[in-house]
Amino acid sequence: MVVPGDPKGKPVNEGVGFVGQRVQFEIAPGRARARWIGRAAGIAVVAALAVGVLPGVADAAPRNPSDGEISNAQDEASQAARQAGQIAGQLAKAQASVDDANAHAALALDQFQGKQIAYENAQAKATSAAAAARKAQAELSDARDDVAKFARDSYMAGSTSPGIQAVLTSGSPAQMLERQALLAAAGDHRSNVLNVVTVVEHKAAVAQTTAQTTLKQAGVLKQQAQAALTSAEAMRASAVQQQNALEAQKAAADTAVAQANGKVKGLLGDRAAADEYAQQQAAAAAAAAAAAAQANSGDSGSGGGAADPGPQAGPGSTSAAETAIAAAKRWIGTRYAWGGGSLTGPSMGWGIDAGVIGFDCSGLTRYAYAQAGIVIQRQSTMQYMSLPHVSRSNLQRGDLVFWAFNTGNPWTIHHVAIYLGDNMIIEAPESGLTVRVTSMRWTGFIGGARPSA
Repeated sequence: MVVPGDPKGKPVNEGVGFVGQRVQFEIAPGRARARWIGRAAGIAVVAALAVGVLPGVADAAPRNPSDGEISNAQDEASQAARQAGQIAGQLAKAQASVDDANAHAALALDQFQGKQIAYENAQAKATSAAAAARKAQAELSDARDDVAKFARDSYMAGSTSPGIQAVLTSGSPAQMLERQALLAAAGDHRSNVLNVVTVVEHKAAVAQTTAQTTLKQAGVLKQQAQAALTSAEAMRASAVQQQNALEAQKAAADTAVAQANGKVKGLLGDRAAADEYAQQQAAAAAAAAAAAAQANSGDSGSGGGAADPGPQAGPGSTSAAETAIAAAKRWIGTRYAWGGGSLTGPSMGWGIDAGVIGFDCSGLTRYAYAQAGIVIQRQSTMQYMSLPHVSRSNLQRGDLVFWAFNTGNPWTIHHVAIYLGDNMIIEAPESGLTVRVTSMRWTGFIGGARPSA
């Protein structure tokens, strides 16, 4: 475009060189103009190489861990795994002890229940024996009453003397025979009563002894069973306590293993990130060298015509821009992940954000425009290099806006966002933050690009 206000009063055009650096040049005949642009491009490339900042994922260069760091981390992971394995073996033995203790406890409980039943049976027998003893005492009392009554009756009948006197005092032979029969019967009764008394006394004594012995034996058996049960329960409690302690140690060991493996994975991820970054740097350096060679070749005067200042943004597609904006807004609040973001959505980060699923700045802009059917480069520097440029005054919704450490050198671009208009942007800012809508920052702004143009 023509820029007014040139102090020499000459019409001046603004263009974009190979590296995206804006230059102003006077309108001049073909070959002279080509040489001027060639020099500008060559100077820009040389400046970029001198600065030593080449394109990559929009962030600082990843740290490359040393072989010693990785080896030490792997040793720590191996040691943690060995410790976890040892504890696992101890835990298996503890489980066997618990199983054995459970079996002994079950046996002791079964025996206790058997002794309890025996004790209850003994109590029932003791109760029965006590009842038998009480009955024997009652029978003994009755027998003693019978003896006393017999003695009393005999005395009143005058027959306490042995049979002859009673017979001699008989009034007639018939009476004598009756008295003799009576005395014989009385004697037999007395003998029977005395026998009953002896038997009942013995029966009562035996019943009482049996009751006391049975109850004592049952009490001893119950105490023994209770002691065995208490011992088995204590053994089981001790085994379970040991098992619980080992399970806690196992959980801690597993955590240590996971952390150690995570450290190794992180370091290997850092190494992979550094290797990829180095490859990107080498590729960019080769591209810069080729550009410098092309610029020098153009300056040799062998050809005519003006050098291509790079694509210039047209009006673009409003529909595509709005689709990209809507796609980006769907992920507001999603974690920033260094190296994260694919054509279909957030993805696993690596390096400093290994394990985090989300977007980095250029991953978000690439994803957003992929939803509008427009595929752009992955890195922020390459996005700026390959897309039609727009100036600050011509920014519109959906344009990409870029920031650089050196606004005169696009190789130092470190961030990209989507412009929303009214000085607002949507961006994936940096590690630890989330996708957000925020105010436009003009400090460090190097320019804009229009993917839909």
